[in-house]
Amino acid sequence: MFRKAFLLCALFLTSCVSVDVDSLAVTAGPDFVTSTLPPTKQGFVPSTLTPTVEVTVSPTVAVTAPPNCTDGAVLLRDVTIQDNSQVRAGEKFTKTWEFQNTGTCPWVNYTLAFTSGDRMDAPLSAPIPTTLKDEKVEVSVDLTAPKSNGTYTGYFSLHNTKDRVVYIGTEQTFWVKVVVGGPSIAATSSGASPTQSGSTSTGGGGSANCNYTQNAGYVNQVATAINAERASAGLPALTVNSQLAALAQSHAADMACNDIISHTGSDGSSAYSRAVASGYAGMFSEEIIYGGGGPQAAMSWWMSDQIHRDAILKAKTTEMGVGYAYFSNGSYGDFIVVEFGTQ
Repeated sequence: MFRKAFLLCALFLTSCVSVDVDSLAVTAGPDFVTSTLPPTKQGFVPSTLTPTVEVTVSPTVAVTAPPNCTDGAVLLRDVTIQDNSQVRAGEKFTKTWEFQNTGTCPWVNYTLAFTSGDRMDAPLSAPIPTTLKDEKVEVSVDLTAPKSNGTYTGYFSLHNTKDRVVYIGTEQTFWVKVVVGGPSIAATSSGASPTQSGSTSTGGGGSANCNYTQNAGYVNQVATAINAERASAGLPALTVNSQLAALAQSHAADMACNDIISHTGSDGSSAYSRAVASGYAGMFSEEIIYGGGGPQAAMSWWMSDQIHRDAILKAKTTEMGVGYAYFSNGSYGDFIVVEFGTQ
């Protein structure tokens, strides 16, 4: 093998280093470096390496209620299923309300609860999305229409974390009201208990063909609410008088069948003259009426008006009678009458 020897001598050294190179082993190649060198500058990241990125996760900020905060709400609108919307028997539907938090407490872990009336497969309780002060929120429940024709009303309420009711203005409840079947309703199953049935009667007013609906559950609910208000005021409870109850029911039917909200009957009678004509044995006191809403709406209106509030809280009154009528073809729907008297 032919070999060459190179002699490398340092000018300032006395010794030399001899290097043998195999000329056949040396091949021509590129005059640049292909190996990856380690970084020599701080912060340099080779293109062939994936940089490590530090991800900083911000902690979840807990929403806390300010000291001595208060609850309050306003019902802004029915987003779906307006009052008296017509639905098919057995139809599944979603009722949505829009509320605004008008209190100072944030709604955290607040709930919606079914209160009374027709449940329509509503959950007993459902969560409400977290809603801060002055924020708006939509609250929904999935419902199933009853299988029988009629008018059905379910009442709901908002509850805080202590299970206390959040007032909607001055009211404790809000509702969904639907009509199953055609516009002419002959009977209904509605009231404070889902097991209580309504009955159909002929109105005593100017329409002989008026088929209105009675509701014993609503009648009991109004009477109970009146006595609760009296108890809060330190007054004795009123007993239910059958004569006053019949008088109240007759006038509720008259208003329903004639589509009027008035103390004057369709025949021109006054509350006092009707009481005398009914043969009421006690001393008639006065009459209060309401149209266009259920028992809770009626009580809220009466207690916020001084004249009606005074009638409910009159100390000398000892008994009452409550009447309720619903007529689907009327402008108001619900008609409630309370007659007061003293024995």
